[in-house]
Amino acid sequence: MSHRKKDTDYLVISARIRAMENKLLTRERMDRMIEARDDAEAMKSLAECGYAEGPLDAVLAQARAEVFKDMEQGTPDPRLVEVFQIKYDYHNAKTILKAQAMGSDPARLLLAGGRYDPKELWEGWQREALGSVSEPFKRAMTQAAAALAEGGDPQQADLILDRACYSEMAQLAKELESPFLQGYVRLSVDVANLRTAVRVHRMGREGDFLRQVLLSGGNASEQAIASARGDALGEVFRAGPLARAAELGAKLAQPGGESLTAFERECDNALTAYLAAARRVPFGEETVIGYLYAKEQEFTAIRAIFAGRAAGLDGETIRSRLRETYV
Repeated sequence: MSHRKKDTDYLVISARIRAMENKLLTRERMDRMIEARDDAEAMKSLAECGYAEGPLDAVLAQARAEVFKDMEQGTPDPRLVEVFQIKYDYHNAKTILKAQAMGSDPARLLLAGGRYDPKELWEGWQREALGSVSEPFKRAMTQAAAALAEGGDPQQADLILDRACYSEMAQLAKELESPFLQGYVRLSVDVANLRTAVRVHRMGREGDFLRQVLLSGGNASEQAIASARGDALGEVFRAGPLARAAELGAKLAQPGGESLTAFERECDNALTAYLAAARRVPFGEETVIGYLYAKEQEFTAIRAIFAGRAAGLDGETIRSRLRETYV
């Protein structure tokens, strides 16, 4: 029997989200932040979007926690939020395992926002007593730790964790019976695989190596991606939302090629374009999914702007690194 929530169950939260979208960071607000005389003036634009005052990292961490809590409490099925939290858990898993291998403290690099408290995760791992984490997560951490211990290869450990991350996202989307969310996860896998393929071709290590590092669960098959020459990657994704990104990636998939900045931007823009379709849905799970993604993109844009300012980059260079906005 299906336990999927009806679209009408989302009437209240959808109406709230439509109102909150007015405070999302628009391109105009980004421009004001970029051109601000100093960081204090740039932070004023964030205040207009409802952000607190304080150091940027703390401000963004607080905002992320508030968004997740708000959506968990307001949405008819809080598991929608978990799909966007999973990646923070796996980031923390990678951080913990690498810090342990190096004999260092991972606390500074752990991120809040996941399903599991990062401090408790670290302490539980040290005690060999991970608490209420999912079985796939626990299994992946154990396997990744073994891979590090056996060969000391952080890339292999990362691959184990990445596969488990996307697998958990896909399983959750399936349980939620959300075609829109399932489409997002599949496209996310395609983006990850396309990025991997371009980088591997630039390293001149395609073939068997590429087959080993591709993820399953995307729209494009791993076999099709692995079999394509670097300059033919555009053909693999020609009929889908990644067509433009793949065409650009194919041109860059040569050893020692040009910068990947524009290619990376097009990959993210494809995801944004897919999720922005939620704005055309009057009410339903799509509004929650779209808003969560919009806030994630907003946090990324804010970091990019302030990092660019700190590096002394001119406005046009900073703008060239920003992605398309949700609004």
